[in-house]
Amino acid sequence: MKFTCNKSDMNEAINIVLKAVPGKTTMPILECVVIQALEEELKLTTNDMSLGIETRITAHVEEEGIILVNAKMISDIIRKLPDQEIFFEADDKENILLFCGKAKFNLSGKNHEEFPMLPEIEKTKKITVSQFTLREMIQQTIFSISNNENNKILTGELFEIHGDEFQIASLDLHRVSIRKMQLKESYDDIKVVIPGKTLSEVSKILTGGIEDEVEIYFSKNHVLFEFAKTIIISRLIEGNFYNINQMLSNDYETKVNVNRKELLACIDRATLLLREAENKPVIINIKNNEIKLEMNTKIGSMDENINITKEGKDLRIAFDPKFIIDVLRVIDEEEINLYLFNAKAPCFIRDDQSYIYLILPVNLIEN
Repeated sequence: MKFTCNKSDMNEAINIVLKAVPGKTTMPILECVVIQALEEELKLTTNDMSLGIETRITAHVEEEGIILVNAKMISDIIRKLPDQEIFFEADDKENILLFCGKAKFNLSGKNHEEFPMLPEIEKTKKITVSQFTLREMIQQTIFSISNNENNKILTGELFEIHGDEFQIASLDLHRVSIRKMQLKESYDDIKVVIPGKTLSEVSKILTGGIEDEVEIYFSKNHVLFEFAKTIIISRLIEGNFYNINQMLSNDYETKVNVNRKELLACIDRATLLLREAENKPVIINIKNNEIKLEMNTKIGSMDENINITKEGKDLRIAFDPKFIIDVLRVIDEEEINLYLFNAKAPCFIRDDQSYIYLILPVNLIEN
C-alpha cells in the first residue's frame, strides 16, 4: 500500500471520521480507523457499532491496499505535520512509514479483517433535503432531547415524513421542540427515531448551503446520511415515540410580542446570580405593555423591565431560564410571540407554524 495526499485534506477527513470513534470501549479495535487506498482516492472508515462514518478524499495511489491504525494517534500526528504532501506506505506486516517534509514516522498498524465494517443499507426509502436546512432543523431541536438513558426513546429525535411534509421533534418531558419544512416532492410515510448523538455529529459535519443536498435513506434498523463524499450510518432507536400532537394547543389567554435579543440578553444577565447546580426560576411578570423579569438567589436578586406588545390577560409565570435561553439562541427572527394560558399551563413559542417550542412552567412558590 502506497499513496501521497494533501495534508489538509487528510486532516479534514480524519476529523470527520473521529466522530464515530468511542471515547471508552472494551473493544480496542473500535479505536481504530480503516485507511483504504483505491485507485485515485482514499476511503477512511470508523465504527463504534451504533454510529459509523465513511469519507473519501483524492489521493495519488501508487499501490492499493488497506490497513487499520489507531485513530487518535494518526489524527494527532497528521494535525501537527507541516502543510506539505504526506507520503504513506504500509508493508505486508502492517508496518507503516509516514513522512511529510522533514518529519518521518514508523508506526505499527493492524490487520483490518476483524474490524466491523459498515453495514450495507438498501437504498429504497429516502428523502432529499438541503444541507443548510437539515443542519438548522437539528440545531433548533437537538437541545430538547433527554440525557436519561433509562428512557431511551427520549434520547433521540422523531423524524416523520407525510407526503411532502418533513418534521423533526424532540422532548425531555419539560419541553418540546418541533421543526417542519415542505419537501420539493412527496414521499411514502416514514416514522423513525434517530439517536441524538448521531444527529449532533451530523450537524457538525454538514457544511453545505441551501443548494447542497443530503440524501437520507431509511431501512428497518438504520438511517444513512449521504452528502459530498461522506456517509454516516446509525442504528435507529426502537420503540414508540410520544404523541406530540396531543401536547399541542392553539388556545391562549395571553399573547406577548417581544424583541428576541432583548429578552435573551435580560435572562442571560439574570443567570449571573445562579451558582453552579443551583436551580432557580426566572419569574416573568406580564402587566400592561411590559414584562418585568425577576431572579432571586442566594447571591442576590435582580429585576429588569422590557417593553412588549400584549394581547389578553396579565400573567405572572416562572420558567427554568436555561430552557428559554436554549430556544432564543436558535431563532433568527427579531420579534417572537409567546402564547400563554395560565401560570401552570405550557407556554408556546411559534414561528409561522414551521417552528414550535413548548415549555412547561415552574411552580411559583412565593412568600
